[in-house]
Amino acid sequence: MDTINSKTAYSIYNVAQKKRTKINPLEQIYPELPKKKYDIIYADPPWDYGGKMQYDKSTIKSENHNFEKNIFISSASFKYPTLKLKDLQKLDIRSIANDDCLLFMWTTGPQLANSILLGETWGFEYKTVAFVWDKKMHNPGRYTLSQTEFILVFKKGKIPQPRGARNIRQLIAYKRGKHSEKPETFISAISEMFPTQRKIELFARKNYLGWDNWGLEVPDRPITIKTREELDNQEG
Repeated sequence: MDTINSKTAYSIYNVAQKKRTKINPLEQIYPELPKKKYDIIYADPPWDYGGKMQYDKSTIKSENHNFEKNIFISSASFKYPTLKLKDLQKLDIRSIANDDCLLFMWTTGPQLANSILLGETWGFEYKTVAFVWDKKMHNPGRYTLSQTEFILVFKKGKIPQPRGARNIRQLIAYKRGKHSEKPETFISAISEMFPTQRKIELFARKNYLGWDNWGLEVPDRPITIKTREELDNQEG
């Protein structure tokens, strides 16, 4: 068999996947959850996509003859340890949720159904889409170009009181940054909505003043959350 002509983009990807996928043994890596109760929980779960590749024209042999140029290879599991739904469901989030508590959870189109299952497992009822993030850039997609991500809101008991800002927009356009990095404007908006409540960010990568945090990549140095006006001016 002519091995060059039989080469496919997927065969190249399989080799890269085995070398670059980050394995995540849940019990060995993540710290224990805090021994506190929270009114607001903000989570960006490291969703597992089964090592699926994002596609562009570099994977088309007629566009990239015999794949002489590097093909576009991207997967969430190359960037950080991901978790399957069954592992995320093992996290005892019920133990840190107050009787009246809201859960704000990041998700993507392919993970919408899993997100609702996860929120229910953690003891919450799905309510609505809290935020739609227009990333102002797009990724290749199998159906339409992928340009948005979502924050779903789940409720346990009643909405925590007292309320803060009530004029927060659902659709926020903010230019995408590094892979999986979420704009600060969302945590700023939630802080304005619930300024006095006890809050925690799960799977955190920043250490925001006024919030507790939990995850693998939390820096020691705390930072102040900028206002949405400051962030909008910074975005330009």
